[in-house]
Amino acid sequence: MKIIVPMAGIGSRLRPHTLTVPKPLTVIAGKPIVQRLVEDITSVVNQNIEEIAFIIGPVAKGFPENTSEKLIKIAEELGAKGTVYVQEEALGTAHAIYCAKESLSGPFVVAFADTLFKADFKLDATADGAIWVKQVKDPSAFGVVKLKEGFITDFVEKPKEYVSDLAIIGIYYFKDGKKVREEIQYLIDNDLKENNEYQLTNVLESLKLQGAKFVPGTVNAWMDCGKKDPTVDTNKQVLGFEDKAGNNLVSHDVVLENSEIIQPCFVGQNVVLKNTTIGPYVSIGENSIVENSKIVNSLIQSNVEIFNADLDNAMIGNHAKYNGSYTSVSIGDYSELI
Repeated sequence: MKIIVPMAGIGSRLRPHTLTVPKPLTVIAGKPIVQRLVEDITSVVNQNIEEIAFIIGPVAKGFPENTSEKLIKIAEELGAKGTVYVQEEALGTAHAIYCAKESLSGPFVVAFADTLFKADFKLDATADGAIWVKQVKDPSAFGVVKLKEGFITDFVEKPKEYVSDLAIIGIYYFKDGKKVREEIQYLIDNDLKENNEYQLTNVLESLKLQGAKFVPGTVNAWMDCGKKDPTVDTNKQVLGFEDKAGNNLVSHDVVLENSEIIQPCFVGQNVVLKNTTIGPYVSIGENSIVENSKIVNSLIQSNVEIFNADLDNAMIGNHAKYNGSYTSVSIGDYSELI
């Protein structure tokens, strides 16, 4: 089994945090988003993962030169080969997958790296394909699937009238990688675009018309990392899941001086807390200092200095300095608000 992770988008909705760090490498509760994503997929497919292929954007579009190194390390920590491809131009979801054409063989999962999920189902690898879905209140904002007798019969993009409330979350399984590669090649060779892009939905429809049967994979939780507020909320949900699983995410070497940690929280190595209360639902990265502050429901990255703060629903980037009385802030890497 392989995992293909398209992640070439620039993450403009999460700026300023994505000006220096690609969105999928943004850290949530101590781990990059993309690492949590592939770990969760591994647990669902319940098979040995031989390769994880990442499709990133070029350095000129905000992807640091060490991005490949970080991604390969994530794959290797899961016992898989890590491969990195570059999508020079954004030409749609199918085109992004095709950038990893050398890895498209055998069964594989495609996971677009701007979402996290929790699920308790196990993938039926004998099916032709599977599409992860989540029941939503307003399906008009999503692509949805229609079901009949347990199989997916139709894919409908942002329906104006109700047809289904099962939203596609951006994770797919295909049994035959070679066939998917050929279908995308056909789109590209014949310049078959929608909205000036090569779309994965066209591939799905073509495979279905040829007899492929897709089953749904229903998830319990679908967490968005597109904008600041949803990302902070995702941090909260992930900490809740970790706490429920009995995982303690507070480093053993945290220094507490007249301070308190209200769980669940993530606190990285070499963090100093003075006259401070953090939690619940706070993540603070390594080598950070927080003094005379109260922080709840916030996502703080590494090497941060915070003084005299009262923070709620805040997101603060790496190497930032903050001293003040603002509450719901969003401060990017290397910024100072003092």
